[in-house]
Amino acid sequence: MATIQFDLVSPERKLASLEASEIQIPGSDGDFTAMAEHAPVLTTLKPGLLSVKVGNDLMEYIVTGGFVEISGSNASVLAEEALPRNEVDTSVIEGLIEKATIALEDVTAENKDDAEKRLADTKALLSLI
Repeated sequence: MATIQFDLVSPERKLASLEASEIQIPGSDGDFTAMAEHAPVLTTLKPGLLSVKVGNDLMEYIVTGGFVEISGSNASVLAEEALPRNEVDTSVIEGLIEKATIALEDVTAENKDDAEKRLADTKALLSLI
């Protein structure tokens, strides 16, 4: 099976660099799956679950936003914050919700809808726990 090079980094650390068969990505315009020979894409991420299939293994990461760049043979995710799902508990998600709530208080009127959507997406992460 063809693979795609997957790299996931956050400001704190590099979380993954591996050959994946598919990557499920929480794109800001909708979730999508990237596989080998995917059309080039550059888009933003919304808070959500990023899943990577490697062989028979599934690796999952909670991301809070950022960017993804995909070419035919590479998928690079630059996440604002990212954690392996097994390192995330309710208190971590509550901290992310608090950050998103504070950010909402500081936005301009023209960015309020985006900030409210981000807060809602962050709250939805609780359903993953």
